[in-house]
Amino acid sequence: MLLLLCGALAVGGYFLLHMTVLKLPRCQSAAKLHGKTAVVTGANTGIGKTTAMDLARRGAKVILACRDRRRAEAAVQEIIQETGNQQVIFMQLDLASLQSVRSFADNFLKSESRLDLLINNAGLISDGKTEDGFGMIFGVNHLGHFLLTVLLLDRLKASGPSRVVNVSSGAHKQGKVDFNCLTTHKDSSLGSSYFQLYQKYCNSKLCNILFTYELAKRLQGSDVTCYSLHPGAITTEIFRHSSFWWTLLIKPLVFLFFVDADSGAQTSLHCALESGIEHLSGHYFTQCAPLISIEPKARDDATSRKLWELSQTFCGLS
Repeated sequence: MLLLLCGALAVGGYFLLHMTVLKLPRCQSAAKLHGKTAVVTGANTGIGKTTAMDLARRGAKVILACRDRRRAEAAVQEIIQETGNQQVIFMQLDLASLQSVRSFADNFLKSESRLDLLINNAGLISDGKTEDGFGMIFGVNHLGHFLLTVLLLDRLKASGPSRVVNVSSGAHKQGKVDFNCLTTHKDSSLGSSYFQLYQKYCNSKLCNILFTYELAKRLQGSDVTCYSLHPGAITTEIFRHSSFWWTLLIKPLVFLFFVDADSGAQTSLHCALESGIEHLSGHYFTQCAPLISIEPKARDDATSRKLWELSQTFCGLS
């Protein structure tokens, strides 16, 4: 009897936890996007796919910028079927290749006359190097998106008012920017153990926020605004490239305490669609609201400027 009572209390407590602490607010915008064009990276699964689905449902032309053609084309068909919007397109983009990023930008600029929303959503936790010799996590999560954004800035400006949304993470709190390691090893830190890879992920998410902060300063006077965000603890496929043992370690936590991709997309959608937040360009959002008390390291002018300049050099832009 006591065991049953404890079980019932545990289930009740877990349900209460999901309905309060883990329950995320929803984007309240009723904006329609007919005649608008959006690019969503990593849109074949998880938060990116949910974001693309919502934008398509609102009438936007949506470009799914993805590496895996088969999975992306399947997502395109699903989104068209669910929304009735025929303007959903796959375009090849491998963020682990700076040449692929350049090719995507060239193809996009030739085929599309406007860009209203750039959602830099893709992210991973994986060992290895990019095609250009950078650490995979730093190269994909930060550097690829940096180059993509810079190459598309003129089209964003010409289409204004437009927005750039960078999906970061609360993991940035454990992140750091080690410029010595970046310049020497082309990676944000060293090592390939489970926890060292997670540290690299945290570092890359801090880079996302610093990039957004610096981008906002450089966009002043234009009709483009930008935002970074924490989507929440979300059940996605971000760990699909991880080792068996790391996956085994994280799976129970994901099952118990993470919420679905639909919930995780809401702050991305809020940053992309909510009216009246233009004055918050460069800010970091969580649970569909700006976080005012962010760590000083994520608002450091010298670090954000140096990261921008180093990223330019890495991408061959300077």
